Amino acid sequence: MTSAVPDRFEPIAALPVHPGLARVHAEGWQSWSVTDALPVTAVPYRATLANSLAMDCHYNEVPPEGVFQGEGVLALDPGDGGPVRVFGTERADTTVPRIRAELRPGNILEVSSDAPVQQLESTPGVPLQSALGAWADGFAARAGVTPERLRPAPTVWCSWYQYWSTVTEQDIIDNLGAMDEFRLPVEVVQIDDGYQAAPGDWLIPSDRFSDLPALLARIRDRGRRAGIWTAPMLVGLRSRLYAEHPDWVVTDPATGEPVFAGEAIGDRCTALDLTHPAAAEYLAGVFRTMRGWGVDYFKIDFIYAGAIEGRRYADVTGVEAYREGLRVIREAIGPDSYLLGCGAPQLPAAGFVDAMRVGPDIAAYWFAPSGHPSEPSQHNADRNVRARAWQHGRLWVNDPDCLMLRAEVERREDWAQTVAAYGGLRASSDGLRGLDPWGLEMTRRLLVPSPTRPLA
Repeated sequence: MTSAVPDRFEPIAALPVHPGLARVHAEGWQSWSVTDALPVTAVPYRATLANSLAMDCHYNEVPPEGVFQGEGVLALDPGDGGPVRVFGTERADTTVPRIRAELRPGNILEVSSDAPVQQLESTPGVPLQSALGAWADGFAARAGVTPERLRPAPTVWCSWYQYWSTVTEQDIIDNLGAMDEFRLPVEVVQIDDGYQAAPGDWLIPSDRFSDLPALLARIRDRGRRAGIWTAPMLVGLRSRLYAEHPDWVVTDPATGEPVFAGEAIGDRCTALDLTHPAAAEYLAGVFRTMRGWGVDYFKIDFIYAGAIEGRRYADVTGVEAYREGLRVIREAIGPDSYLLGCGAPQLPAAGFVDAMRVGPDIAAYWFAPSGHPSEPSQHNADRNVRARAWQHGRLWVNDPDCLMLRAEVERREDWAQTVAAYGGLRASSDGLRGLDPWGLEMTRRLLVPSPTRPLA
């Protein structure tokens, strides 16, 4: 079945603004979605590519040209020292309101929403980030996130940005040795994309991994924690999972075909139906098995797929299905495991994840060659990390993404400074023996636990 989603926007405020001073913060839907505070006269980015529509957009829809859209929260900073106005949802249990702002003639900013939202006004002179943080304090309390539940992130080494999806068992072993050789303070060794046969077939190894449980045991025997990456809400159409259980995926109500969840991880993907009892049990079994292998650090990626609207076993919204998937995973791995969300619809995940990626993937280049603002690049990641600093220490620990500090990385010094200032979760993703002296020393300096106190 499929549940209806709101499609009507009602005006909720009309605010006079100074066109040269005022800025609008529009919160993006998921980790990689564009988030920034822009001048009210700016033309906001609109997703148009199929992958962006599937990944970046609530309900796979975009606002009209020239209209700002915040997913669950939008704020207006007058820029003149006056009070910041925050429009935000009270909860994100069943859906996330879309909040729009459009500059009208006479320099009036008209704000509308497709569901009820709170309106909060800061004390005059309070910065935008602090006003958003004050709203987040209330949202976090309602979501069950308390300061006592926020745990500092462990320091991590991740295979992705050096070895990509062609990572081998030997690559992990070589870097495990380098950590000892260089005495790097790495707590978690996280095996990323490439160990699995296909998206969805998480317990079936690729031909580059002969014995994944034994490799994880080897990591633990060296005194480090074992971490692993999955994209648990995606199903590749070439996977064994889909071949054997085509009824476990979300379908388009009009065509009956699997919903499009993006070209990702080397396959055209659809979304796992997290409300289907057998699919949910399969998902729980994957994570219980990995926990039994000794994994206690889990990065779950591309999880926007869990919230895509469509026909499911149960008549629920995409947000409800997504939260059910998060509940299944958290229950399977237990409260002591550390859970990092990525590619994740932000607000509905509060209370489930320990840490959250808050920007696009980084890359060896500063600007994305395509110019696309949610594609991997240090510039795009830096923009989001700064714009979402208010989330850290309130909703979760912010993950800016990994350090890449090898010599061929553009502006590596700038990215190191961003991680130093905004990085709650600190992770290295270089082949450690390929680092030059500066890269190695900076990696050692930055691989330290950071506090969970708010940044703003």
